[in-house]
Amino acid sequence: MTATTETTTGIPDLYPSRGAAEALTPRQDPVVWGAPDAPGPVAPADLLSFERDGFLAIDELITEDEVAVYRNELNRLVNDPDMRADERSIVEPTSKEIRTVFEVHKISEVFARLVRDERVVGRARQILGSDVYVHQSRINVKPGFGASGFYWHSDFETWHAEDGLPRMRTVSVSIALTENYDTNGGLMIMPGSHKTFLGCAGETPKDNYKKSLQMQDAGTPSDEALTQMATQHGIKLFTGKAGSATWFDCNAMHGSGDNITPFPRSNVFIVFNSVENTAVEPFAAPVRRPEFIGARDFTPVK
Repeated sequence: MTATTETTTGIPDLYPSRGAAEALTPRQDPVVWGAPDAPGPVAPADLLSFERDGFLAIDELITEDEVAVYRNELNRLVNDPDMRADERSIVEPTSKEIRTVFEVHKISEVFARLVRDERVVGRARQILGSDVYVHQSRINVKPGFGASGFYWHSDFETWHAEDGLPRMRTVSVSIALTENYDTNGGLMIMPGSHKTFLGCAGETPKDNYKKSLQMQDAGTPSDEALTQMATQHGIKLFTGKAGSATWFDCNAMHGSGDNITPFPRSNVFIVFNSVENTAVEPFAAPVRRPEFIGARDFTPVK
């Protein structure tokens, strides 16, 4: 039996977190919301794989020529002095170089076109079974020789606790703009972990996002919980050429290591949420995060 709590908005909290202790909650939502035979770019067998594992890897989502266009745009943004001063840019704690730029689909028409590309948004609609909007978009820059990683976490834990997404009806895509080797800080996921929600211990500080975007603290699983999950599910490391992509469920436990190689790892990251799952008030935070991190514009992508 799963415990739920009632929020101030009257919406049941199906996935309690940020309490006195960690708690495991069985997933109460579908993984694939669309019909298995619904038309779209994802084959039925791949939808079944996504439902089982919580991710889907694609060898070539965009072409080599397109990669060059997006990589040039990424380089333009991270080298723009005005962008560095923008609150949507996050810098590395040590090198002080830009590591992330948020809301790129609003900053750049080049990335806006990518969001609207049917190869991208079509897959999101098919998995989520509805029209979708962009909950978050960003470019990530992980240069060689010391770019820091990101600790194990479930995105949904944060998006639920701090952004107010009620249900697990959200999917992310990471599109590689440089080659992902097995050595340069690639994405790691625990297959099947998306079917159990890990509610984390500890309260959410006000303006937690300012710290968590550089180093995760609130919403971080314990070593014991991670050991249990990794033992049960294993760990999958994603490699691939520039232009490859990984789609993954919002509740998949994932992370990435530091990049101490000479080879950079950059990607564009887009989070699609169902228009039937729009954000309410945060379930476990004193205030909402800024809209450039957790959107309050629910306009469907067309």
